[in-house]
Order: sequence, then C-alpha cells, then structure tokens
Amino acid sequence: MEAKFEDYWEELRNEIISELPSYGNMPQEGIDWIERCINYTVPGGKMNRGKSVLVSLQCILKRELTEDEIKKANILGWAIEWLQALFLVSDDIMDASITRRGQPCWYKNEDVGLIAINDTLILESCIYKLLKKYFRSEKYYIDIVELFHEISYTTELGQLIDLITAPENKVNLDKFSMDKYIWIVRYKTAFYSFYLPVALAMIMAGIDNEQSLKVAKDILIPLGEYFQVQDDYLDCYGDPKFIGKIGTDIQDNKCSWLVNQALKICTPEQREILNENYGQNDPVKIQKVKDLYKELKIEELYKQYEEESYQRISDMISKVDPNVVSPDVFTKFMNRIYKRTK
Repeated sequence: MEAKFEDYWEELRNEIISELPSYGNMPQEGIDWIERCINYTVPGGKMNRGKSVLVSLQCILKRELTEDEIKKANILGWAIEWLQALFLVSDDIMDASITRRGQPCWYKNEDVGLIAINDTLILESCIYKLLKKYFRSEKYYIDIVELFHEISYTTELGQLIDLITAPENKVNLDKFSMDKYIWIVRYKTAFYSFYLPVALAMIMAGIDNEQSLKVAKDILIPLGEYFQVQDDYLDCYGDPKFIGKIGTDIQDNKCSWLVNQALKICTPEQREILNENYGQNDPVKIQKVKDLYKELKIEELYKQYEEESYQRISDMISKVDPNVVSPDVFTKFMNRIYKRTK
C-alpha cells in the first residue's frame, strides 16, 4: 500500500534530531527544545502545499511512480511544510497573534517568547539539512536548493510590504491600493503556496527549462491571487464552523481585497466611515465597516470576481501545450479551490 504523506513525518523529524548530538555533544536540553519546537510548529493544518508535490508529479509523469519517486516527492512536500512553519511562527510574532491551529502560538508558550525568532532560523536550516540528506546525489539538487532560496526571498519581500502598508494600531488607508494588494498577495502567498510545489515536481520530472516553468508561473500566480482573495472574502463572510476561525481582518487593519474594493467605489462620506472605524478592535466599529460593505455590495462584487477569475484562468489552462507541461496539474488546483467554503 502506498505510504501517505503523513507517514514520512517521523523519519524526517528523527533525521534532524538524531544529527544534533554530533554538534560537539550538544546539551540534551537543546536537543529537547528543537524536537519540541519542530513537533509543535511543523505538522498540522491541511498540509495542502506539501501534498501538492506528489499530486503534481503524478499529473506530469502520467504513469505509476516508483517507490523512490513517491518518497522524494513527499520529502520535498515536507520541506515546504517546514518553510510554512517558519513563516507562520515569524508572522505570529509580528502580528502579535494569540492562537495558531487551535493552540497558543509557539512564541506564546511561557518559556518561549522571543526565543522563537531563533527557532525560525533553525526551522529554515532544517529544510536544507533534509535536502542535502536526500537529494545531494540528484542532478537537480542545486536547482531545488536555489528554488527554495528564491521563493523564501520573494515571500519575505511580500511580508515586508504587507507589514509597512498595514501596521497594526496605525491605520492609514491612503497607503492601501489594489495594485499594492495584488503585489503583496503574489509575493507573500502565491509563490510559495502554488508555484513552489509544482515547480519542484517539474524539476523532479526533468522539466526544468525556463519556458515550461514560466508557463506554470503564469497560471499558478494568478491562481494563488484568486485563492487569497477567497481567503479575504471568507474572513468576513465565511462560516466560522467551516473555516475554523473567526475573521479578524477588519480590526487587524489588513490590506484586504474587501477594503480595497470599498476604497475604489466609496463616496467621500463613506470613506470617512472607513477612516473612523477600520482597524479598530471594537465590535460596534467592526459592524459599521461590515454594514458599509453591504451597502457597497462588496459580496456581489466578489462573486463576480470569482466567476471572472475562474473563466480567465480556465482559459489560460486550456491553451497550455501538453508537450510543455501537463495542463492537468493546473486543473487539479483550480478544482480544489473553486467556490471553496473553508
């Protein structure tokens, strides 16, 4: 029976932990700390990013994969989950978040605090430890290492612009714009969530030419953009029972798709309502923003955007040359997120 994605977790975690004593007889408390941090921050969530590597490889090769190919694809998937973990730990510190995946954020543990900053650096190093262990003999080793470095950098750039555009407790809606929103979304989310899993699968399959990777990027980045707009919509209009959390974008001063749409079409009087109420953790003010969204028919605008995005991206997929890269890989992503409710 084919091993599931989760089945590789213990081997990879143990690989990292078992090597630690070789660092000058590292004190046991340090080994215990790293193991606890990894266990707390890496597994969990839906793990769609990690699982997408194997799915993409199957779509691309269109044959039964070997045991080695399945294992390597899943290891690359776990490397993405390690990357996701370090982004979430650092993001939670910067956003002063309280919970993550139903438990206190890692830095919120009483004995952790800002030690978590160093932990994010350790989590990042684990990625390259795993890549070296399992891929050093592969001809594409340097390609995947460079890809992880490049995608990490693009994500960090996106996070920077997000942070300086919409700092908490310092609301300035003049800094918001739809162009800036799209840039943040593409760099902060789309590259590592959508392009990275497919690009890794393509490189594994020997499809590493610039033309093919560009075709993938040209479709997957808009898909990631669409996914994030969905997230923004669900934050305000989704059912907390399905999405697993209560939306906080309004009070957190997020540069979201919803507020940018509102800023584009509101009257000066309506703009003043946003100025007075957005980015403040007050239930009355939050409701005033939601009432304004209703008045401006933002929900209807989203549904129009969703259909237009689906048609536009589907049209792009239909024009992909199967000899360049299999269009099935993009169709699977689209089918997974179209009209999602969580």
